[in-house]
Amino acid sequence: MKLSLPHIFKVILMNFALKNIPERTAQPRSHGLTMVMDKGLSIEEVNNFISIAKPYIDIVKLGFGTAAVTPNLKQKIEIYQRHNISVYFGGTLFEAFTIRDQFDDYLNIVREYGLSHVEVSDGSMNIEQSVKCNYIERLAKEVTVFSEVGSKDATHIIPPYKWIELMKSELNAGSTYVIAEAREAGNVGIYRGSGEVREGLVQEILTQIPYEKIVWEAPLKAQQVYFMELLGANVNLGNIAPNDVIPLEATRIGLRGDTFHFYLDK
Repeated sequence: MKLSLPHIFKVILMNFALKNIPERTAQPRSHGLTMVMDKGLSIEEVNNFISIAKPYIDIVKLGFGTAAVTPNLKQKIEIYQRHNISVYFGGTLFEAFTIRDQFDDYLNIVREYGLSHVEVSDGSMNIEQSVKCNYIERLAKEVTVFSEVGSKDATHIIPPYKWIELMKSELNAGSTYVIAEAREAGNVGIYRGSGEVREGLVQEILTQIPYEKIVWEAPLKAQQVYFMELLGANVNLGNIAPNDVIPLEATRIGLRGDTFHFYLDK
């Protein structure tokens, strides 16, 4: 499934004028998102990270349950927000509250920290789909919801028709985006244990779910390149390490060996 490429232009953010560079969507983006996973950056590291990568950061996830044990959490979140970068807690934290019957406490924390986004997932616990969709509906009345589909258990293989069914129901419940699970290692969900893309699954999902509505967790370079070749420079990619944001943006626009020839004849 090769999408038509957008028209070619000179990227304003580039330091050099190059022809045949694919157009990137402008911030605030509705697609072409880069979701970064912050697994414990310090305040100083956050400031340094933003100073170099701000134009390419669309949203930051405080990975899994790290927000619960991160010092100076409110200050850290406020720094991101001051730079118009949305932050949300990893889905595992949502699950940790939910499995303890503390959803209302979770919602109060989201409000307390002034978060505009949340992630709803069930990768580490079993939740009836109707119950998960009810959580999505409740949260979507207050915030933008990213809901994650797929299990963190590598032995739990979900057939393609089920992925589609789950994604559709969660979008209908109020999710703005659905996240295709891969974990931070990129070896479960839409990938095999080796990190190889389950191409048949991806292709099947794309027959029913708009690509603009899917965030593909793709922490590994080969995975990122696969989705760029399939869907173009403006594919939504998640679980990107802070140090990989600049390399990812160069890869998106054909300025890395892996994508060097993608746009030259356009």
